[in-house]
Amino acid sequence: MKKKKKKVRFFSSIYAKIATVFILLLLIFVEIVGAIFIKGLERATITNFETSMNEQVETLATNLSDDMDRNPVNHTLIENRILDVSKSNILEIKVINNKGIILASTDAMQNQIGKKSDDKLLNEMVTKHKRAMDSVSQRRVYINVQPIYSPSGGAVIGAVYVKSDLESQYEQVNQTILIFLTASLIAVALCLLIALFVARQITKPIGEMREQAKRIAEGDYSTKVKVHGKDELGQLGMMFNELSDRVAEAQEASEGERHRLDSVLEHMTDGVIATDRRGKIIIINETAQLLLNLKSNEVLGKSIIDVLGLQDKYTLLDLLEMSNEIVVETDVEDSTLKSYFTRIHQESGFISGLVCVIHDVTEQEKDERERRDFVSNVSHELRTPLTSMRSYLEALSEGAWKDPNLAPQFLKVTQEETERMIRMISDLLSLSRIDSNRSPLQLEYLNLNKMLDFILNRFEMVIKSENKPYTIHREFTKRQIWIEADNDKLMQVFDNLINNAIKYSPNGGTITVRLLETHNHVIVSVSDQGIGIPQKSLNRVFDRFYRVDKARSREMGGTGLGLAISKEVINQHGGKIWVESIEGYGSTFYISLPYEPYDEEEELWDE
Repeated sequence: MKKKKKKVRFFSSIYAKIATVFILLLLIFVEIVGAIFIKGLERATITNFETSMNEQVETLATNLSDDMDRNPVNHTLIENRILDVSKSNILEIKVINNKGIILASTDAMQNQIGKKSDDKLLNEMVTKHKRAMDSVSQRRVYINVQPIYSPSGGAVIGAVYVKSDLESQYEQVNQTILIFLTASLIAVALCLLIALFVARQITKPIGEMREQAKRIAEGDYSTKVKVHGKDELGQLGMMFNELSDRVAEAQEASEGERHRLDSVLEHMTDGVIATDRRGKIIIINETAQLLLNLKSNEVLGKSIIDVLGLQDKYTLLDLLEMSNEIVVETDVEDSTLKSYFTRIHQESGFISGLVCVIHDVTEQEKDERERRDFVSNVSHELRTPLTSMRSYLEALSEGAWKDPNLAPQFLKVTQEETERMIRMISDLLSLSRIDSNRSPLQLEYLNLNKMLDFILNRFEMVIKSENKPYTIHREFTKRQIWIEADNDKLMQVFDNLINNAIKYSPNGGTITVRLLETHNHVIVSVSDQGIGIPQKSLNRVFDRFYRVDKARSREMGGTGLGLAISKEVINQHGGKIWVESIEGYGSTFYISLPYEPYDEEEELWDE
């Protein structure tokens, strides 16, 4: 399922962050420059205004000194003088004499001329400069008091008081600030557009590389990042395209290795399990699933200790700390499995997991057990007649050969044991040749009806000559059955089955031999009414040296190899042999051989 694309919010994007940084830097710059500029402008404006007013008042004081000296009684000249000086920035001018009497004033509303001045600052008649707040208009004003000296410069003959409008200067500064702020906002807006454009040019290649990274993560290596220039971002784009090519090659190689590994694991005859460093199963091939009789979805993510049932023998720490390979043998549903554990090491030496290879050694164990049993049985079977022969030969050598009654019996037993050993060794050689494929079949077309008749007629003659209580009954199909087989070996099999039927029917009875055909097989069965075979022994009667009743078999001269040879011969012919039996009621041995029916008119060979 394809993951839903998560969209980055605008203010979280690098595009917005770059533009924001540009704007913030500009704002900080404007704030710093504006603060310095406005403060300097305000200080310069106010200082210049005050200096200008000081100079004007000093000049006015000098002119008034001349006017007062020429006409100390007529104040018209003084009034005209202060009216000429009065401008828009000057709010009020007062002139007093040395006695504090107001000689002239620009404030016609107050009618103060000729009266005593009550202004302490003016009455002091010393140079004073002061910023103050006008009580009437609530505007900032600048007060300047300048003494008026006599023309000779010796005595103070009066003083002039000038109140100027300082608030107008602050208003001019504020207007300048407003213009500056307006220009700053326009500059910020323009810089914002430029910042967005520049940020777009920077983030566009980054966005393309991000989309390409997503496509690479999803396994699409076909597209390339567009290189917009030769700057650092352009070089990064070229390197990103080169990285994409290398990742595609590495991914392709990795996929190839993974497919090869999957193919190897799938076709391995051994089970393979891989775990992570916590012992959790991450890989299990099909063979391991079959051996353990588990499905992959049942074991993936589970502990290998629990899956293999090793809780009582090993812990995960034991497997991880092992210095050499550990071999563990387990039993799973009548199967014997041998597990080989080894650690997975990284280049740094860190253990990243375990690999377990599982071998099914059931057949090997069975073969080994059969080999041991075979050697033990051969030793036992040969030791028994040899011991018997040694006893009789020792008795003969000690003088029993002189006894005319005992000597013939001892020699007879020795001869019988010798013949039994010869038969046993002959049977062993036959099995050995079959096992080593040194006993090829001599195939020829045989009439199975006539072969069985020939064998049964021979056994009937023996039964009749020895006067034994047996009856041989035939149940053959009317059709003549022709098969391709080895005459001697097949006859050996039938001889062995019919001979066993007679030997294990001590009380006599009927031996029934049946011959029937199916679509592509011919089946021969030999039934008796003898002692039968116990249920637990049915699966082992074809094993080498296996006897249901060992004492009875030895008494009858059996080697315990007849049925084993019969099974091998039938297998060589591509057939099957099996037995059905009820203990105490007899047994039936079945032989199934491949068969291709022939038309009656078809000739089996050219004359």
